[in-house]
Amino acid sequence: MQLELLNEQGQSSSKVDAPDTVFARDYNEALVHQVVVAYQANARQGTRAQKDRGTVKHSTKKPFRQKGTGRARAGMTSSPIWRGGGRIFPNLPDENFSHKVNKKMYRAGMASILSQLVRDGRLAVVDSISVDAPKTKLLAQKFKAMGLDSVMVIADQVDDNLALASRNLANVLVVEPRYADPLSLVFYKKVLVTKGAIEQLKEMFA
Repeated sequence: MQLELLNEQGQSSSKVDAPDTVFARDYNEALVHQVVVAYQANARQGTRAQKDRGTVKHSTKKPFRQKGTGRARAGMTSSPIWRGGGRIFPNLPDENFSHKVNKKMYRAGMASILSQLVRDGRLAVVDSISVDAPKTKLLAQKFKAMGLDSVMVIADQVDDNLALASRNLANVLVVEPRYADPLSLVFYKKVLVTKGAIEQLKEMFA
């Protein structure tokens, strides 16, 4: 598999060999959907909570007499059918939203995404990405020269300068291969992979 190598102006200068097992797989839409949904679900926190009729603040006094009013009988104002009453099936703080995805499925899904990015022309290789100082302006100028406004960079090594320069840029994400996630790969318009990261991606997803 041949991937295009971009120079500092964002132009294709040559080709780089890449493993077919990671960058030339068939696209499995159902698997990619499952992996992305599972990633989002596993990031959810069960912090929301609602009150049932036992925990809602109310009086235990009978609202009105049992007979003679023409209304439906009621015992407490905490009834779920009353305004301000408790919920029948409340959301609890310990609710579990996680989805189970096997390692083999996750690796295949990530390889499928990377392969489709190559076919769509959204993935390219660069020699390296670095800045001389932890300045956001320096990295922004580098991406502007390459004509990139929404980019995810998978670098074999992210030093302090690069991490500090990139964290305040909108629509820019710089990560090491082990932190690459399916949602970010789908979200960003362009994905740049350094030469050193290709071998790491092969070990992880091949």
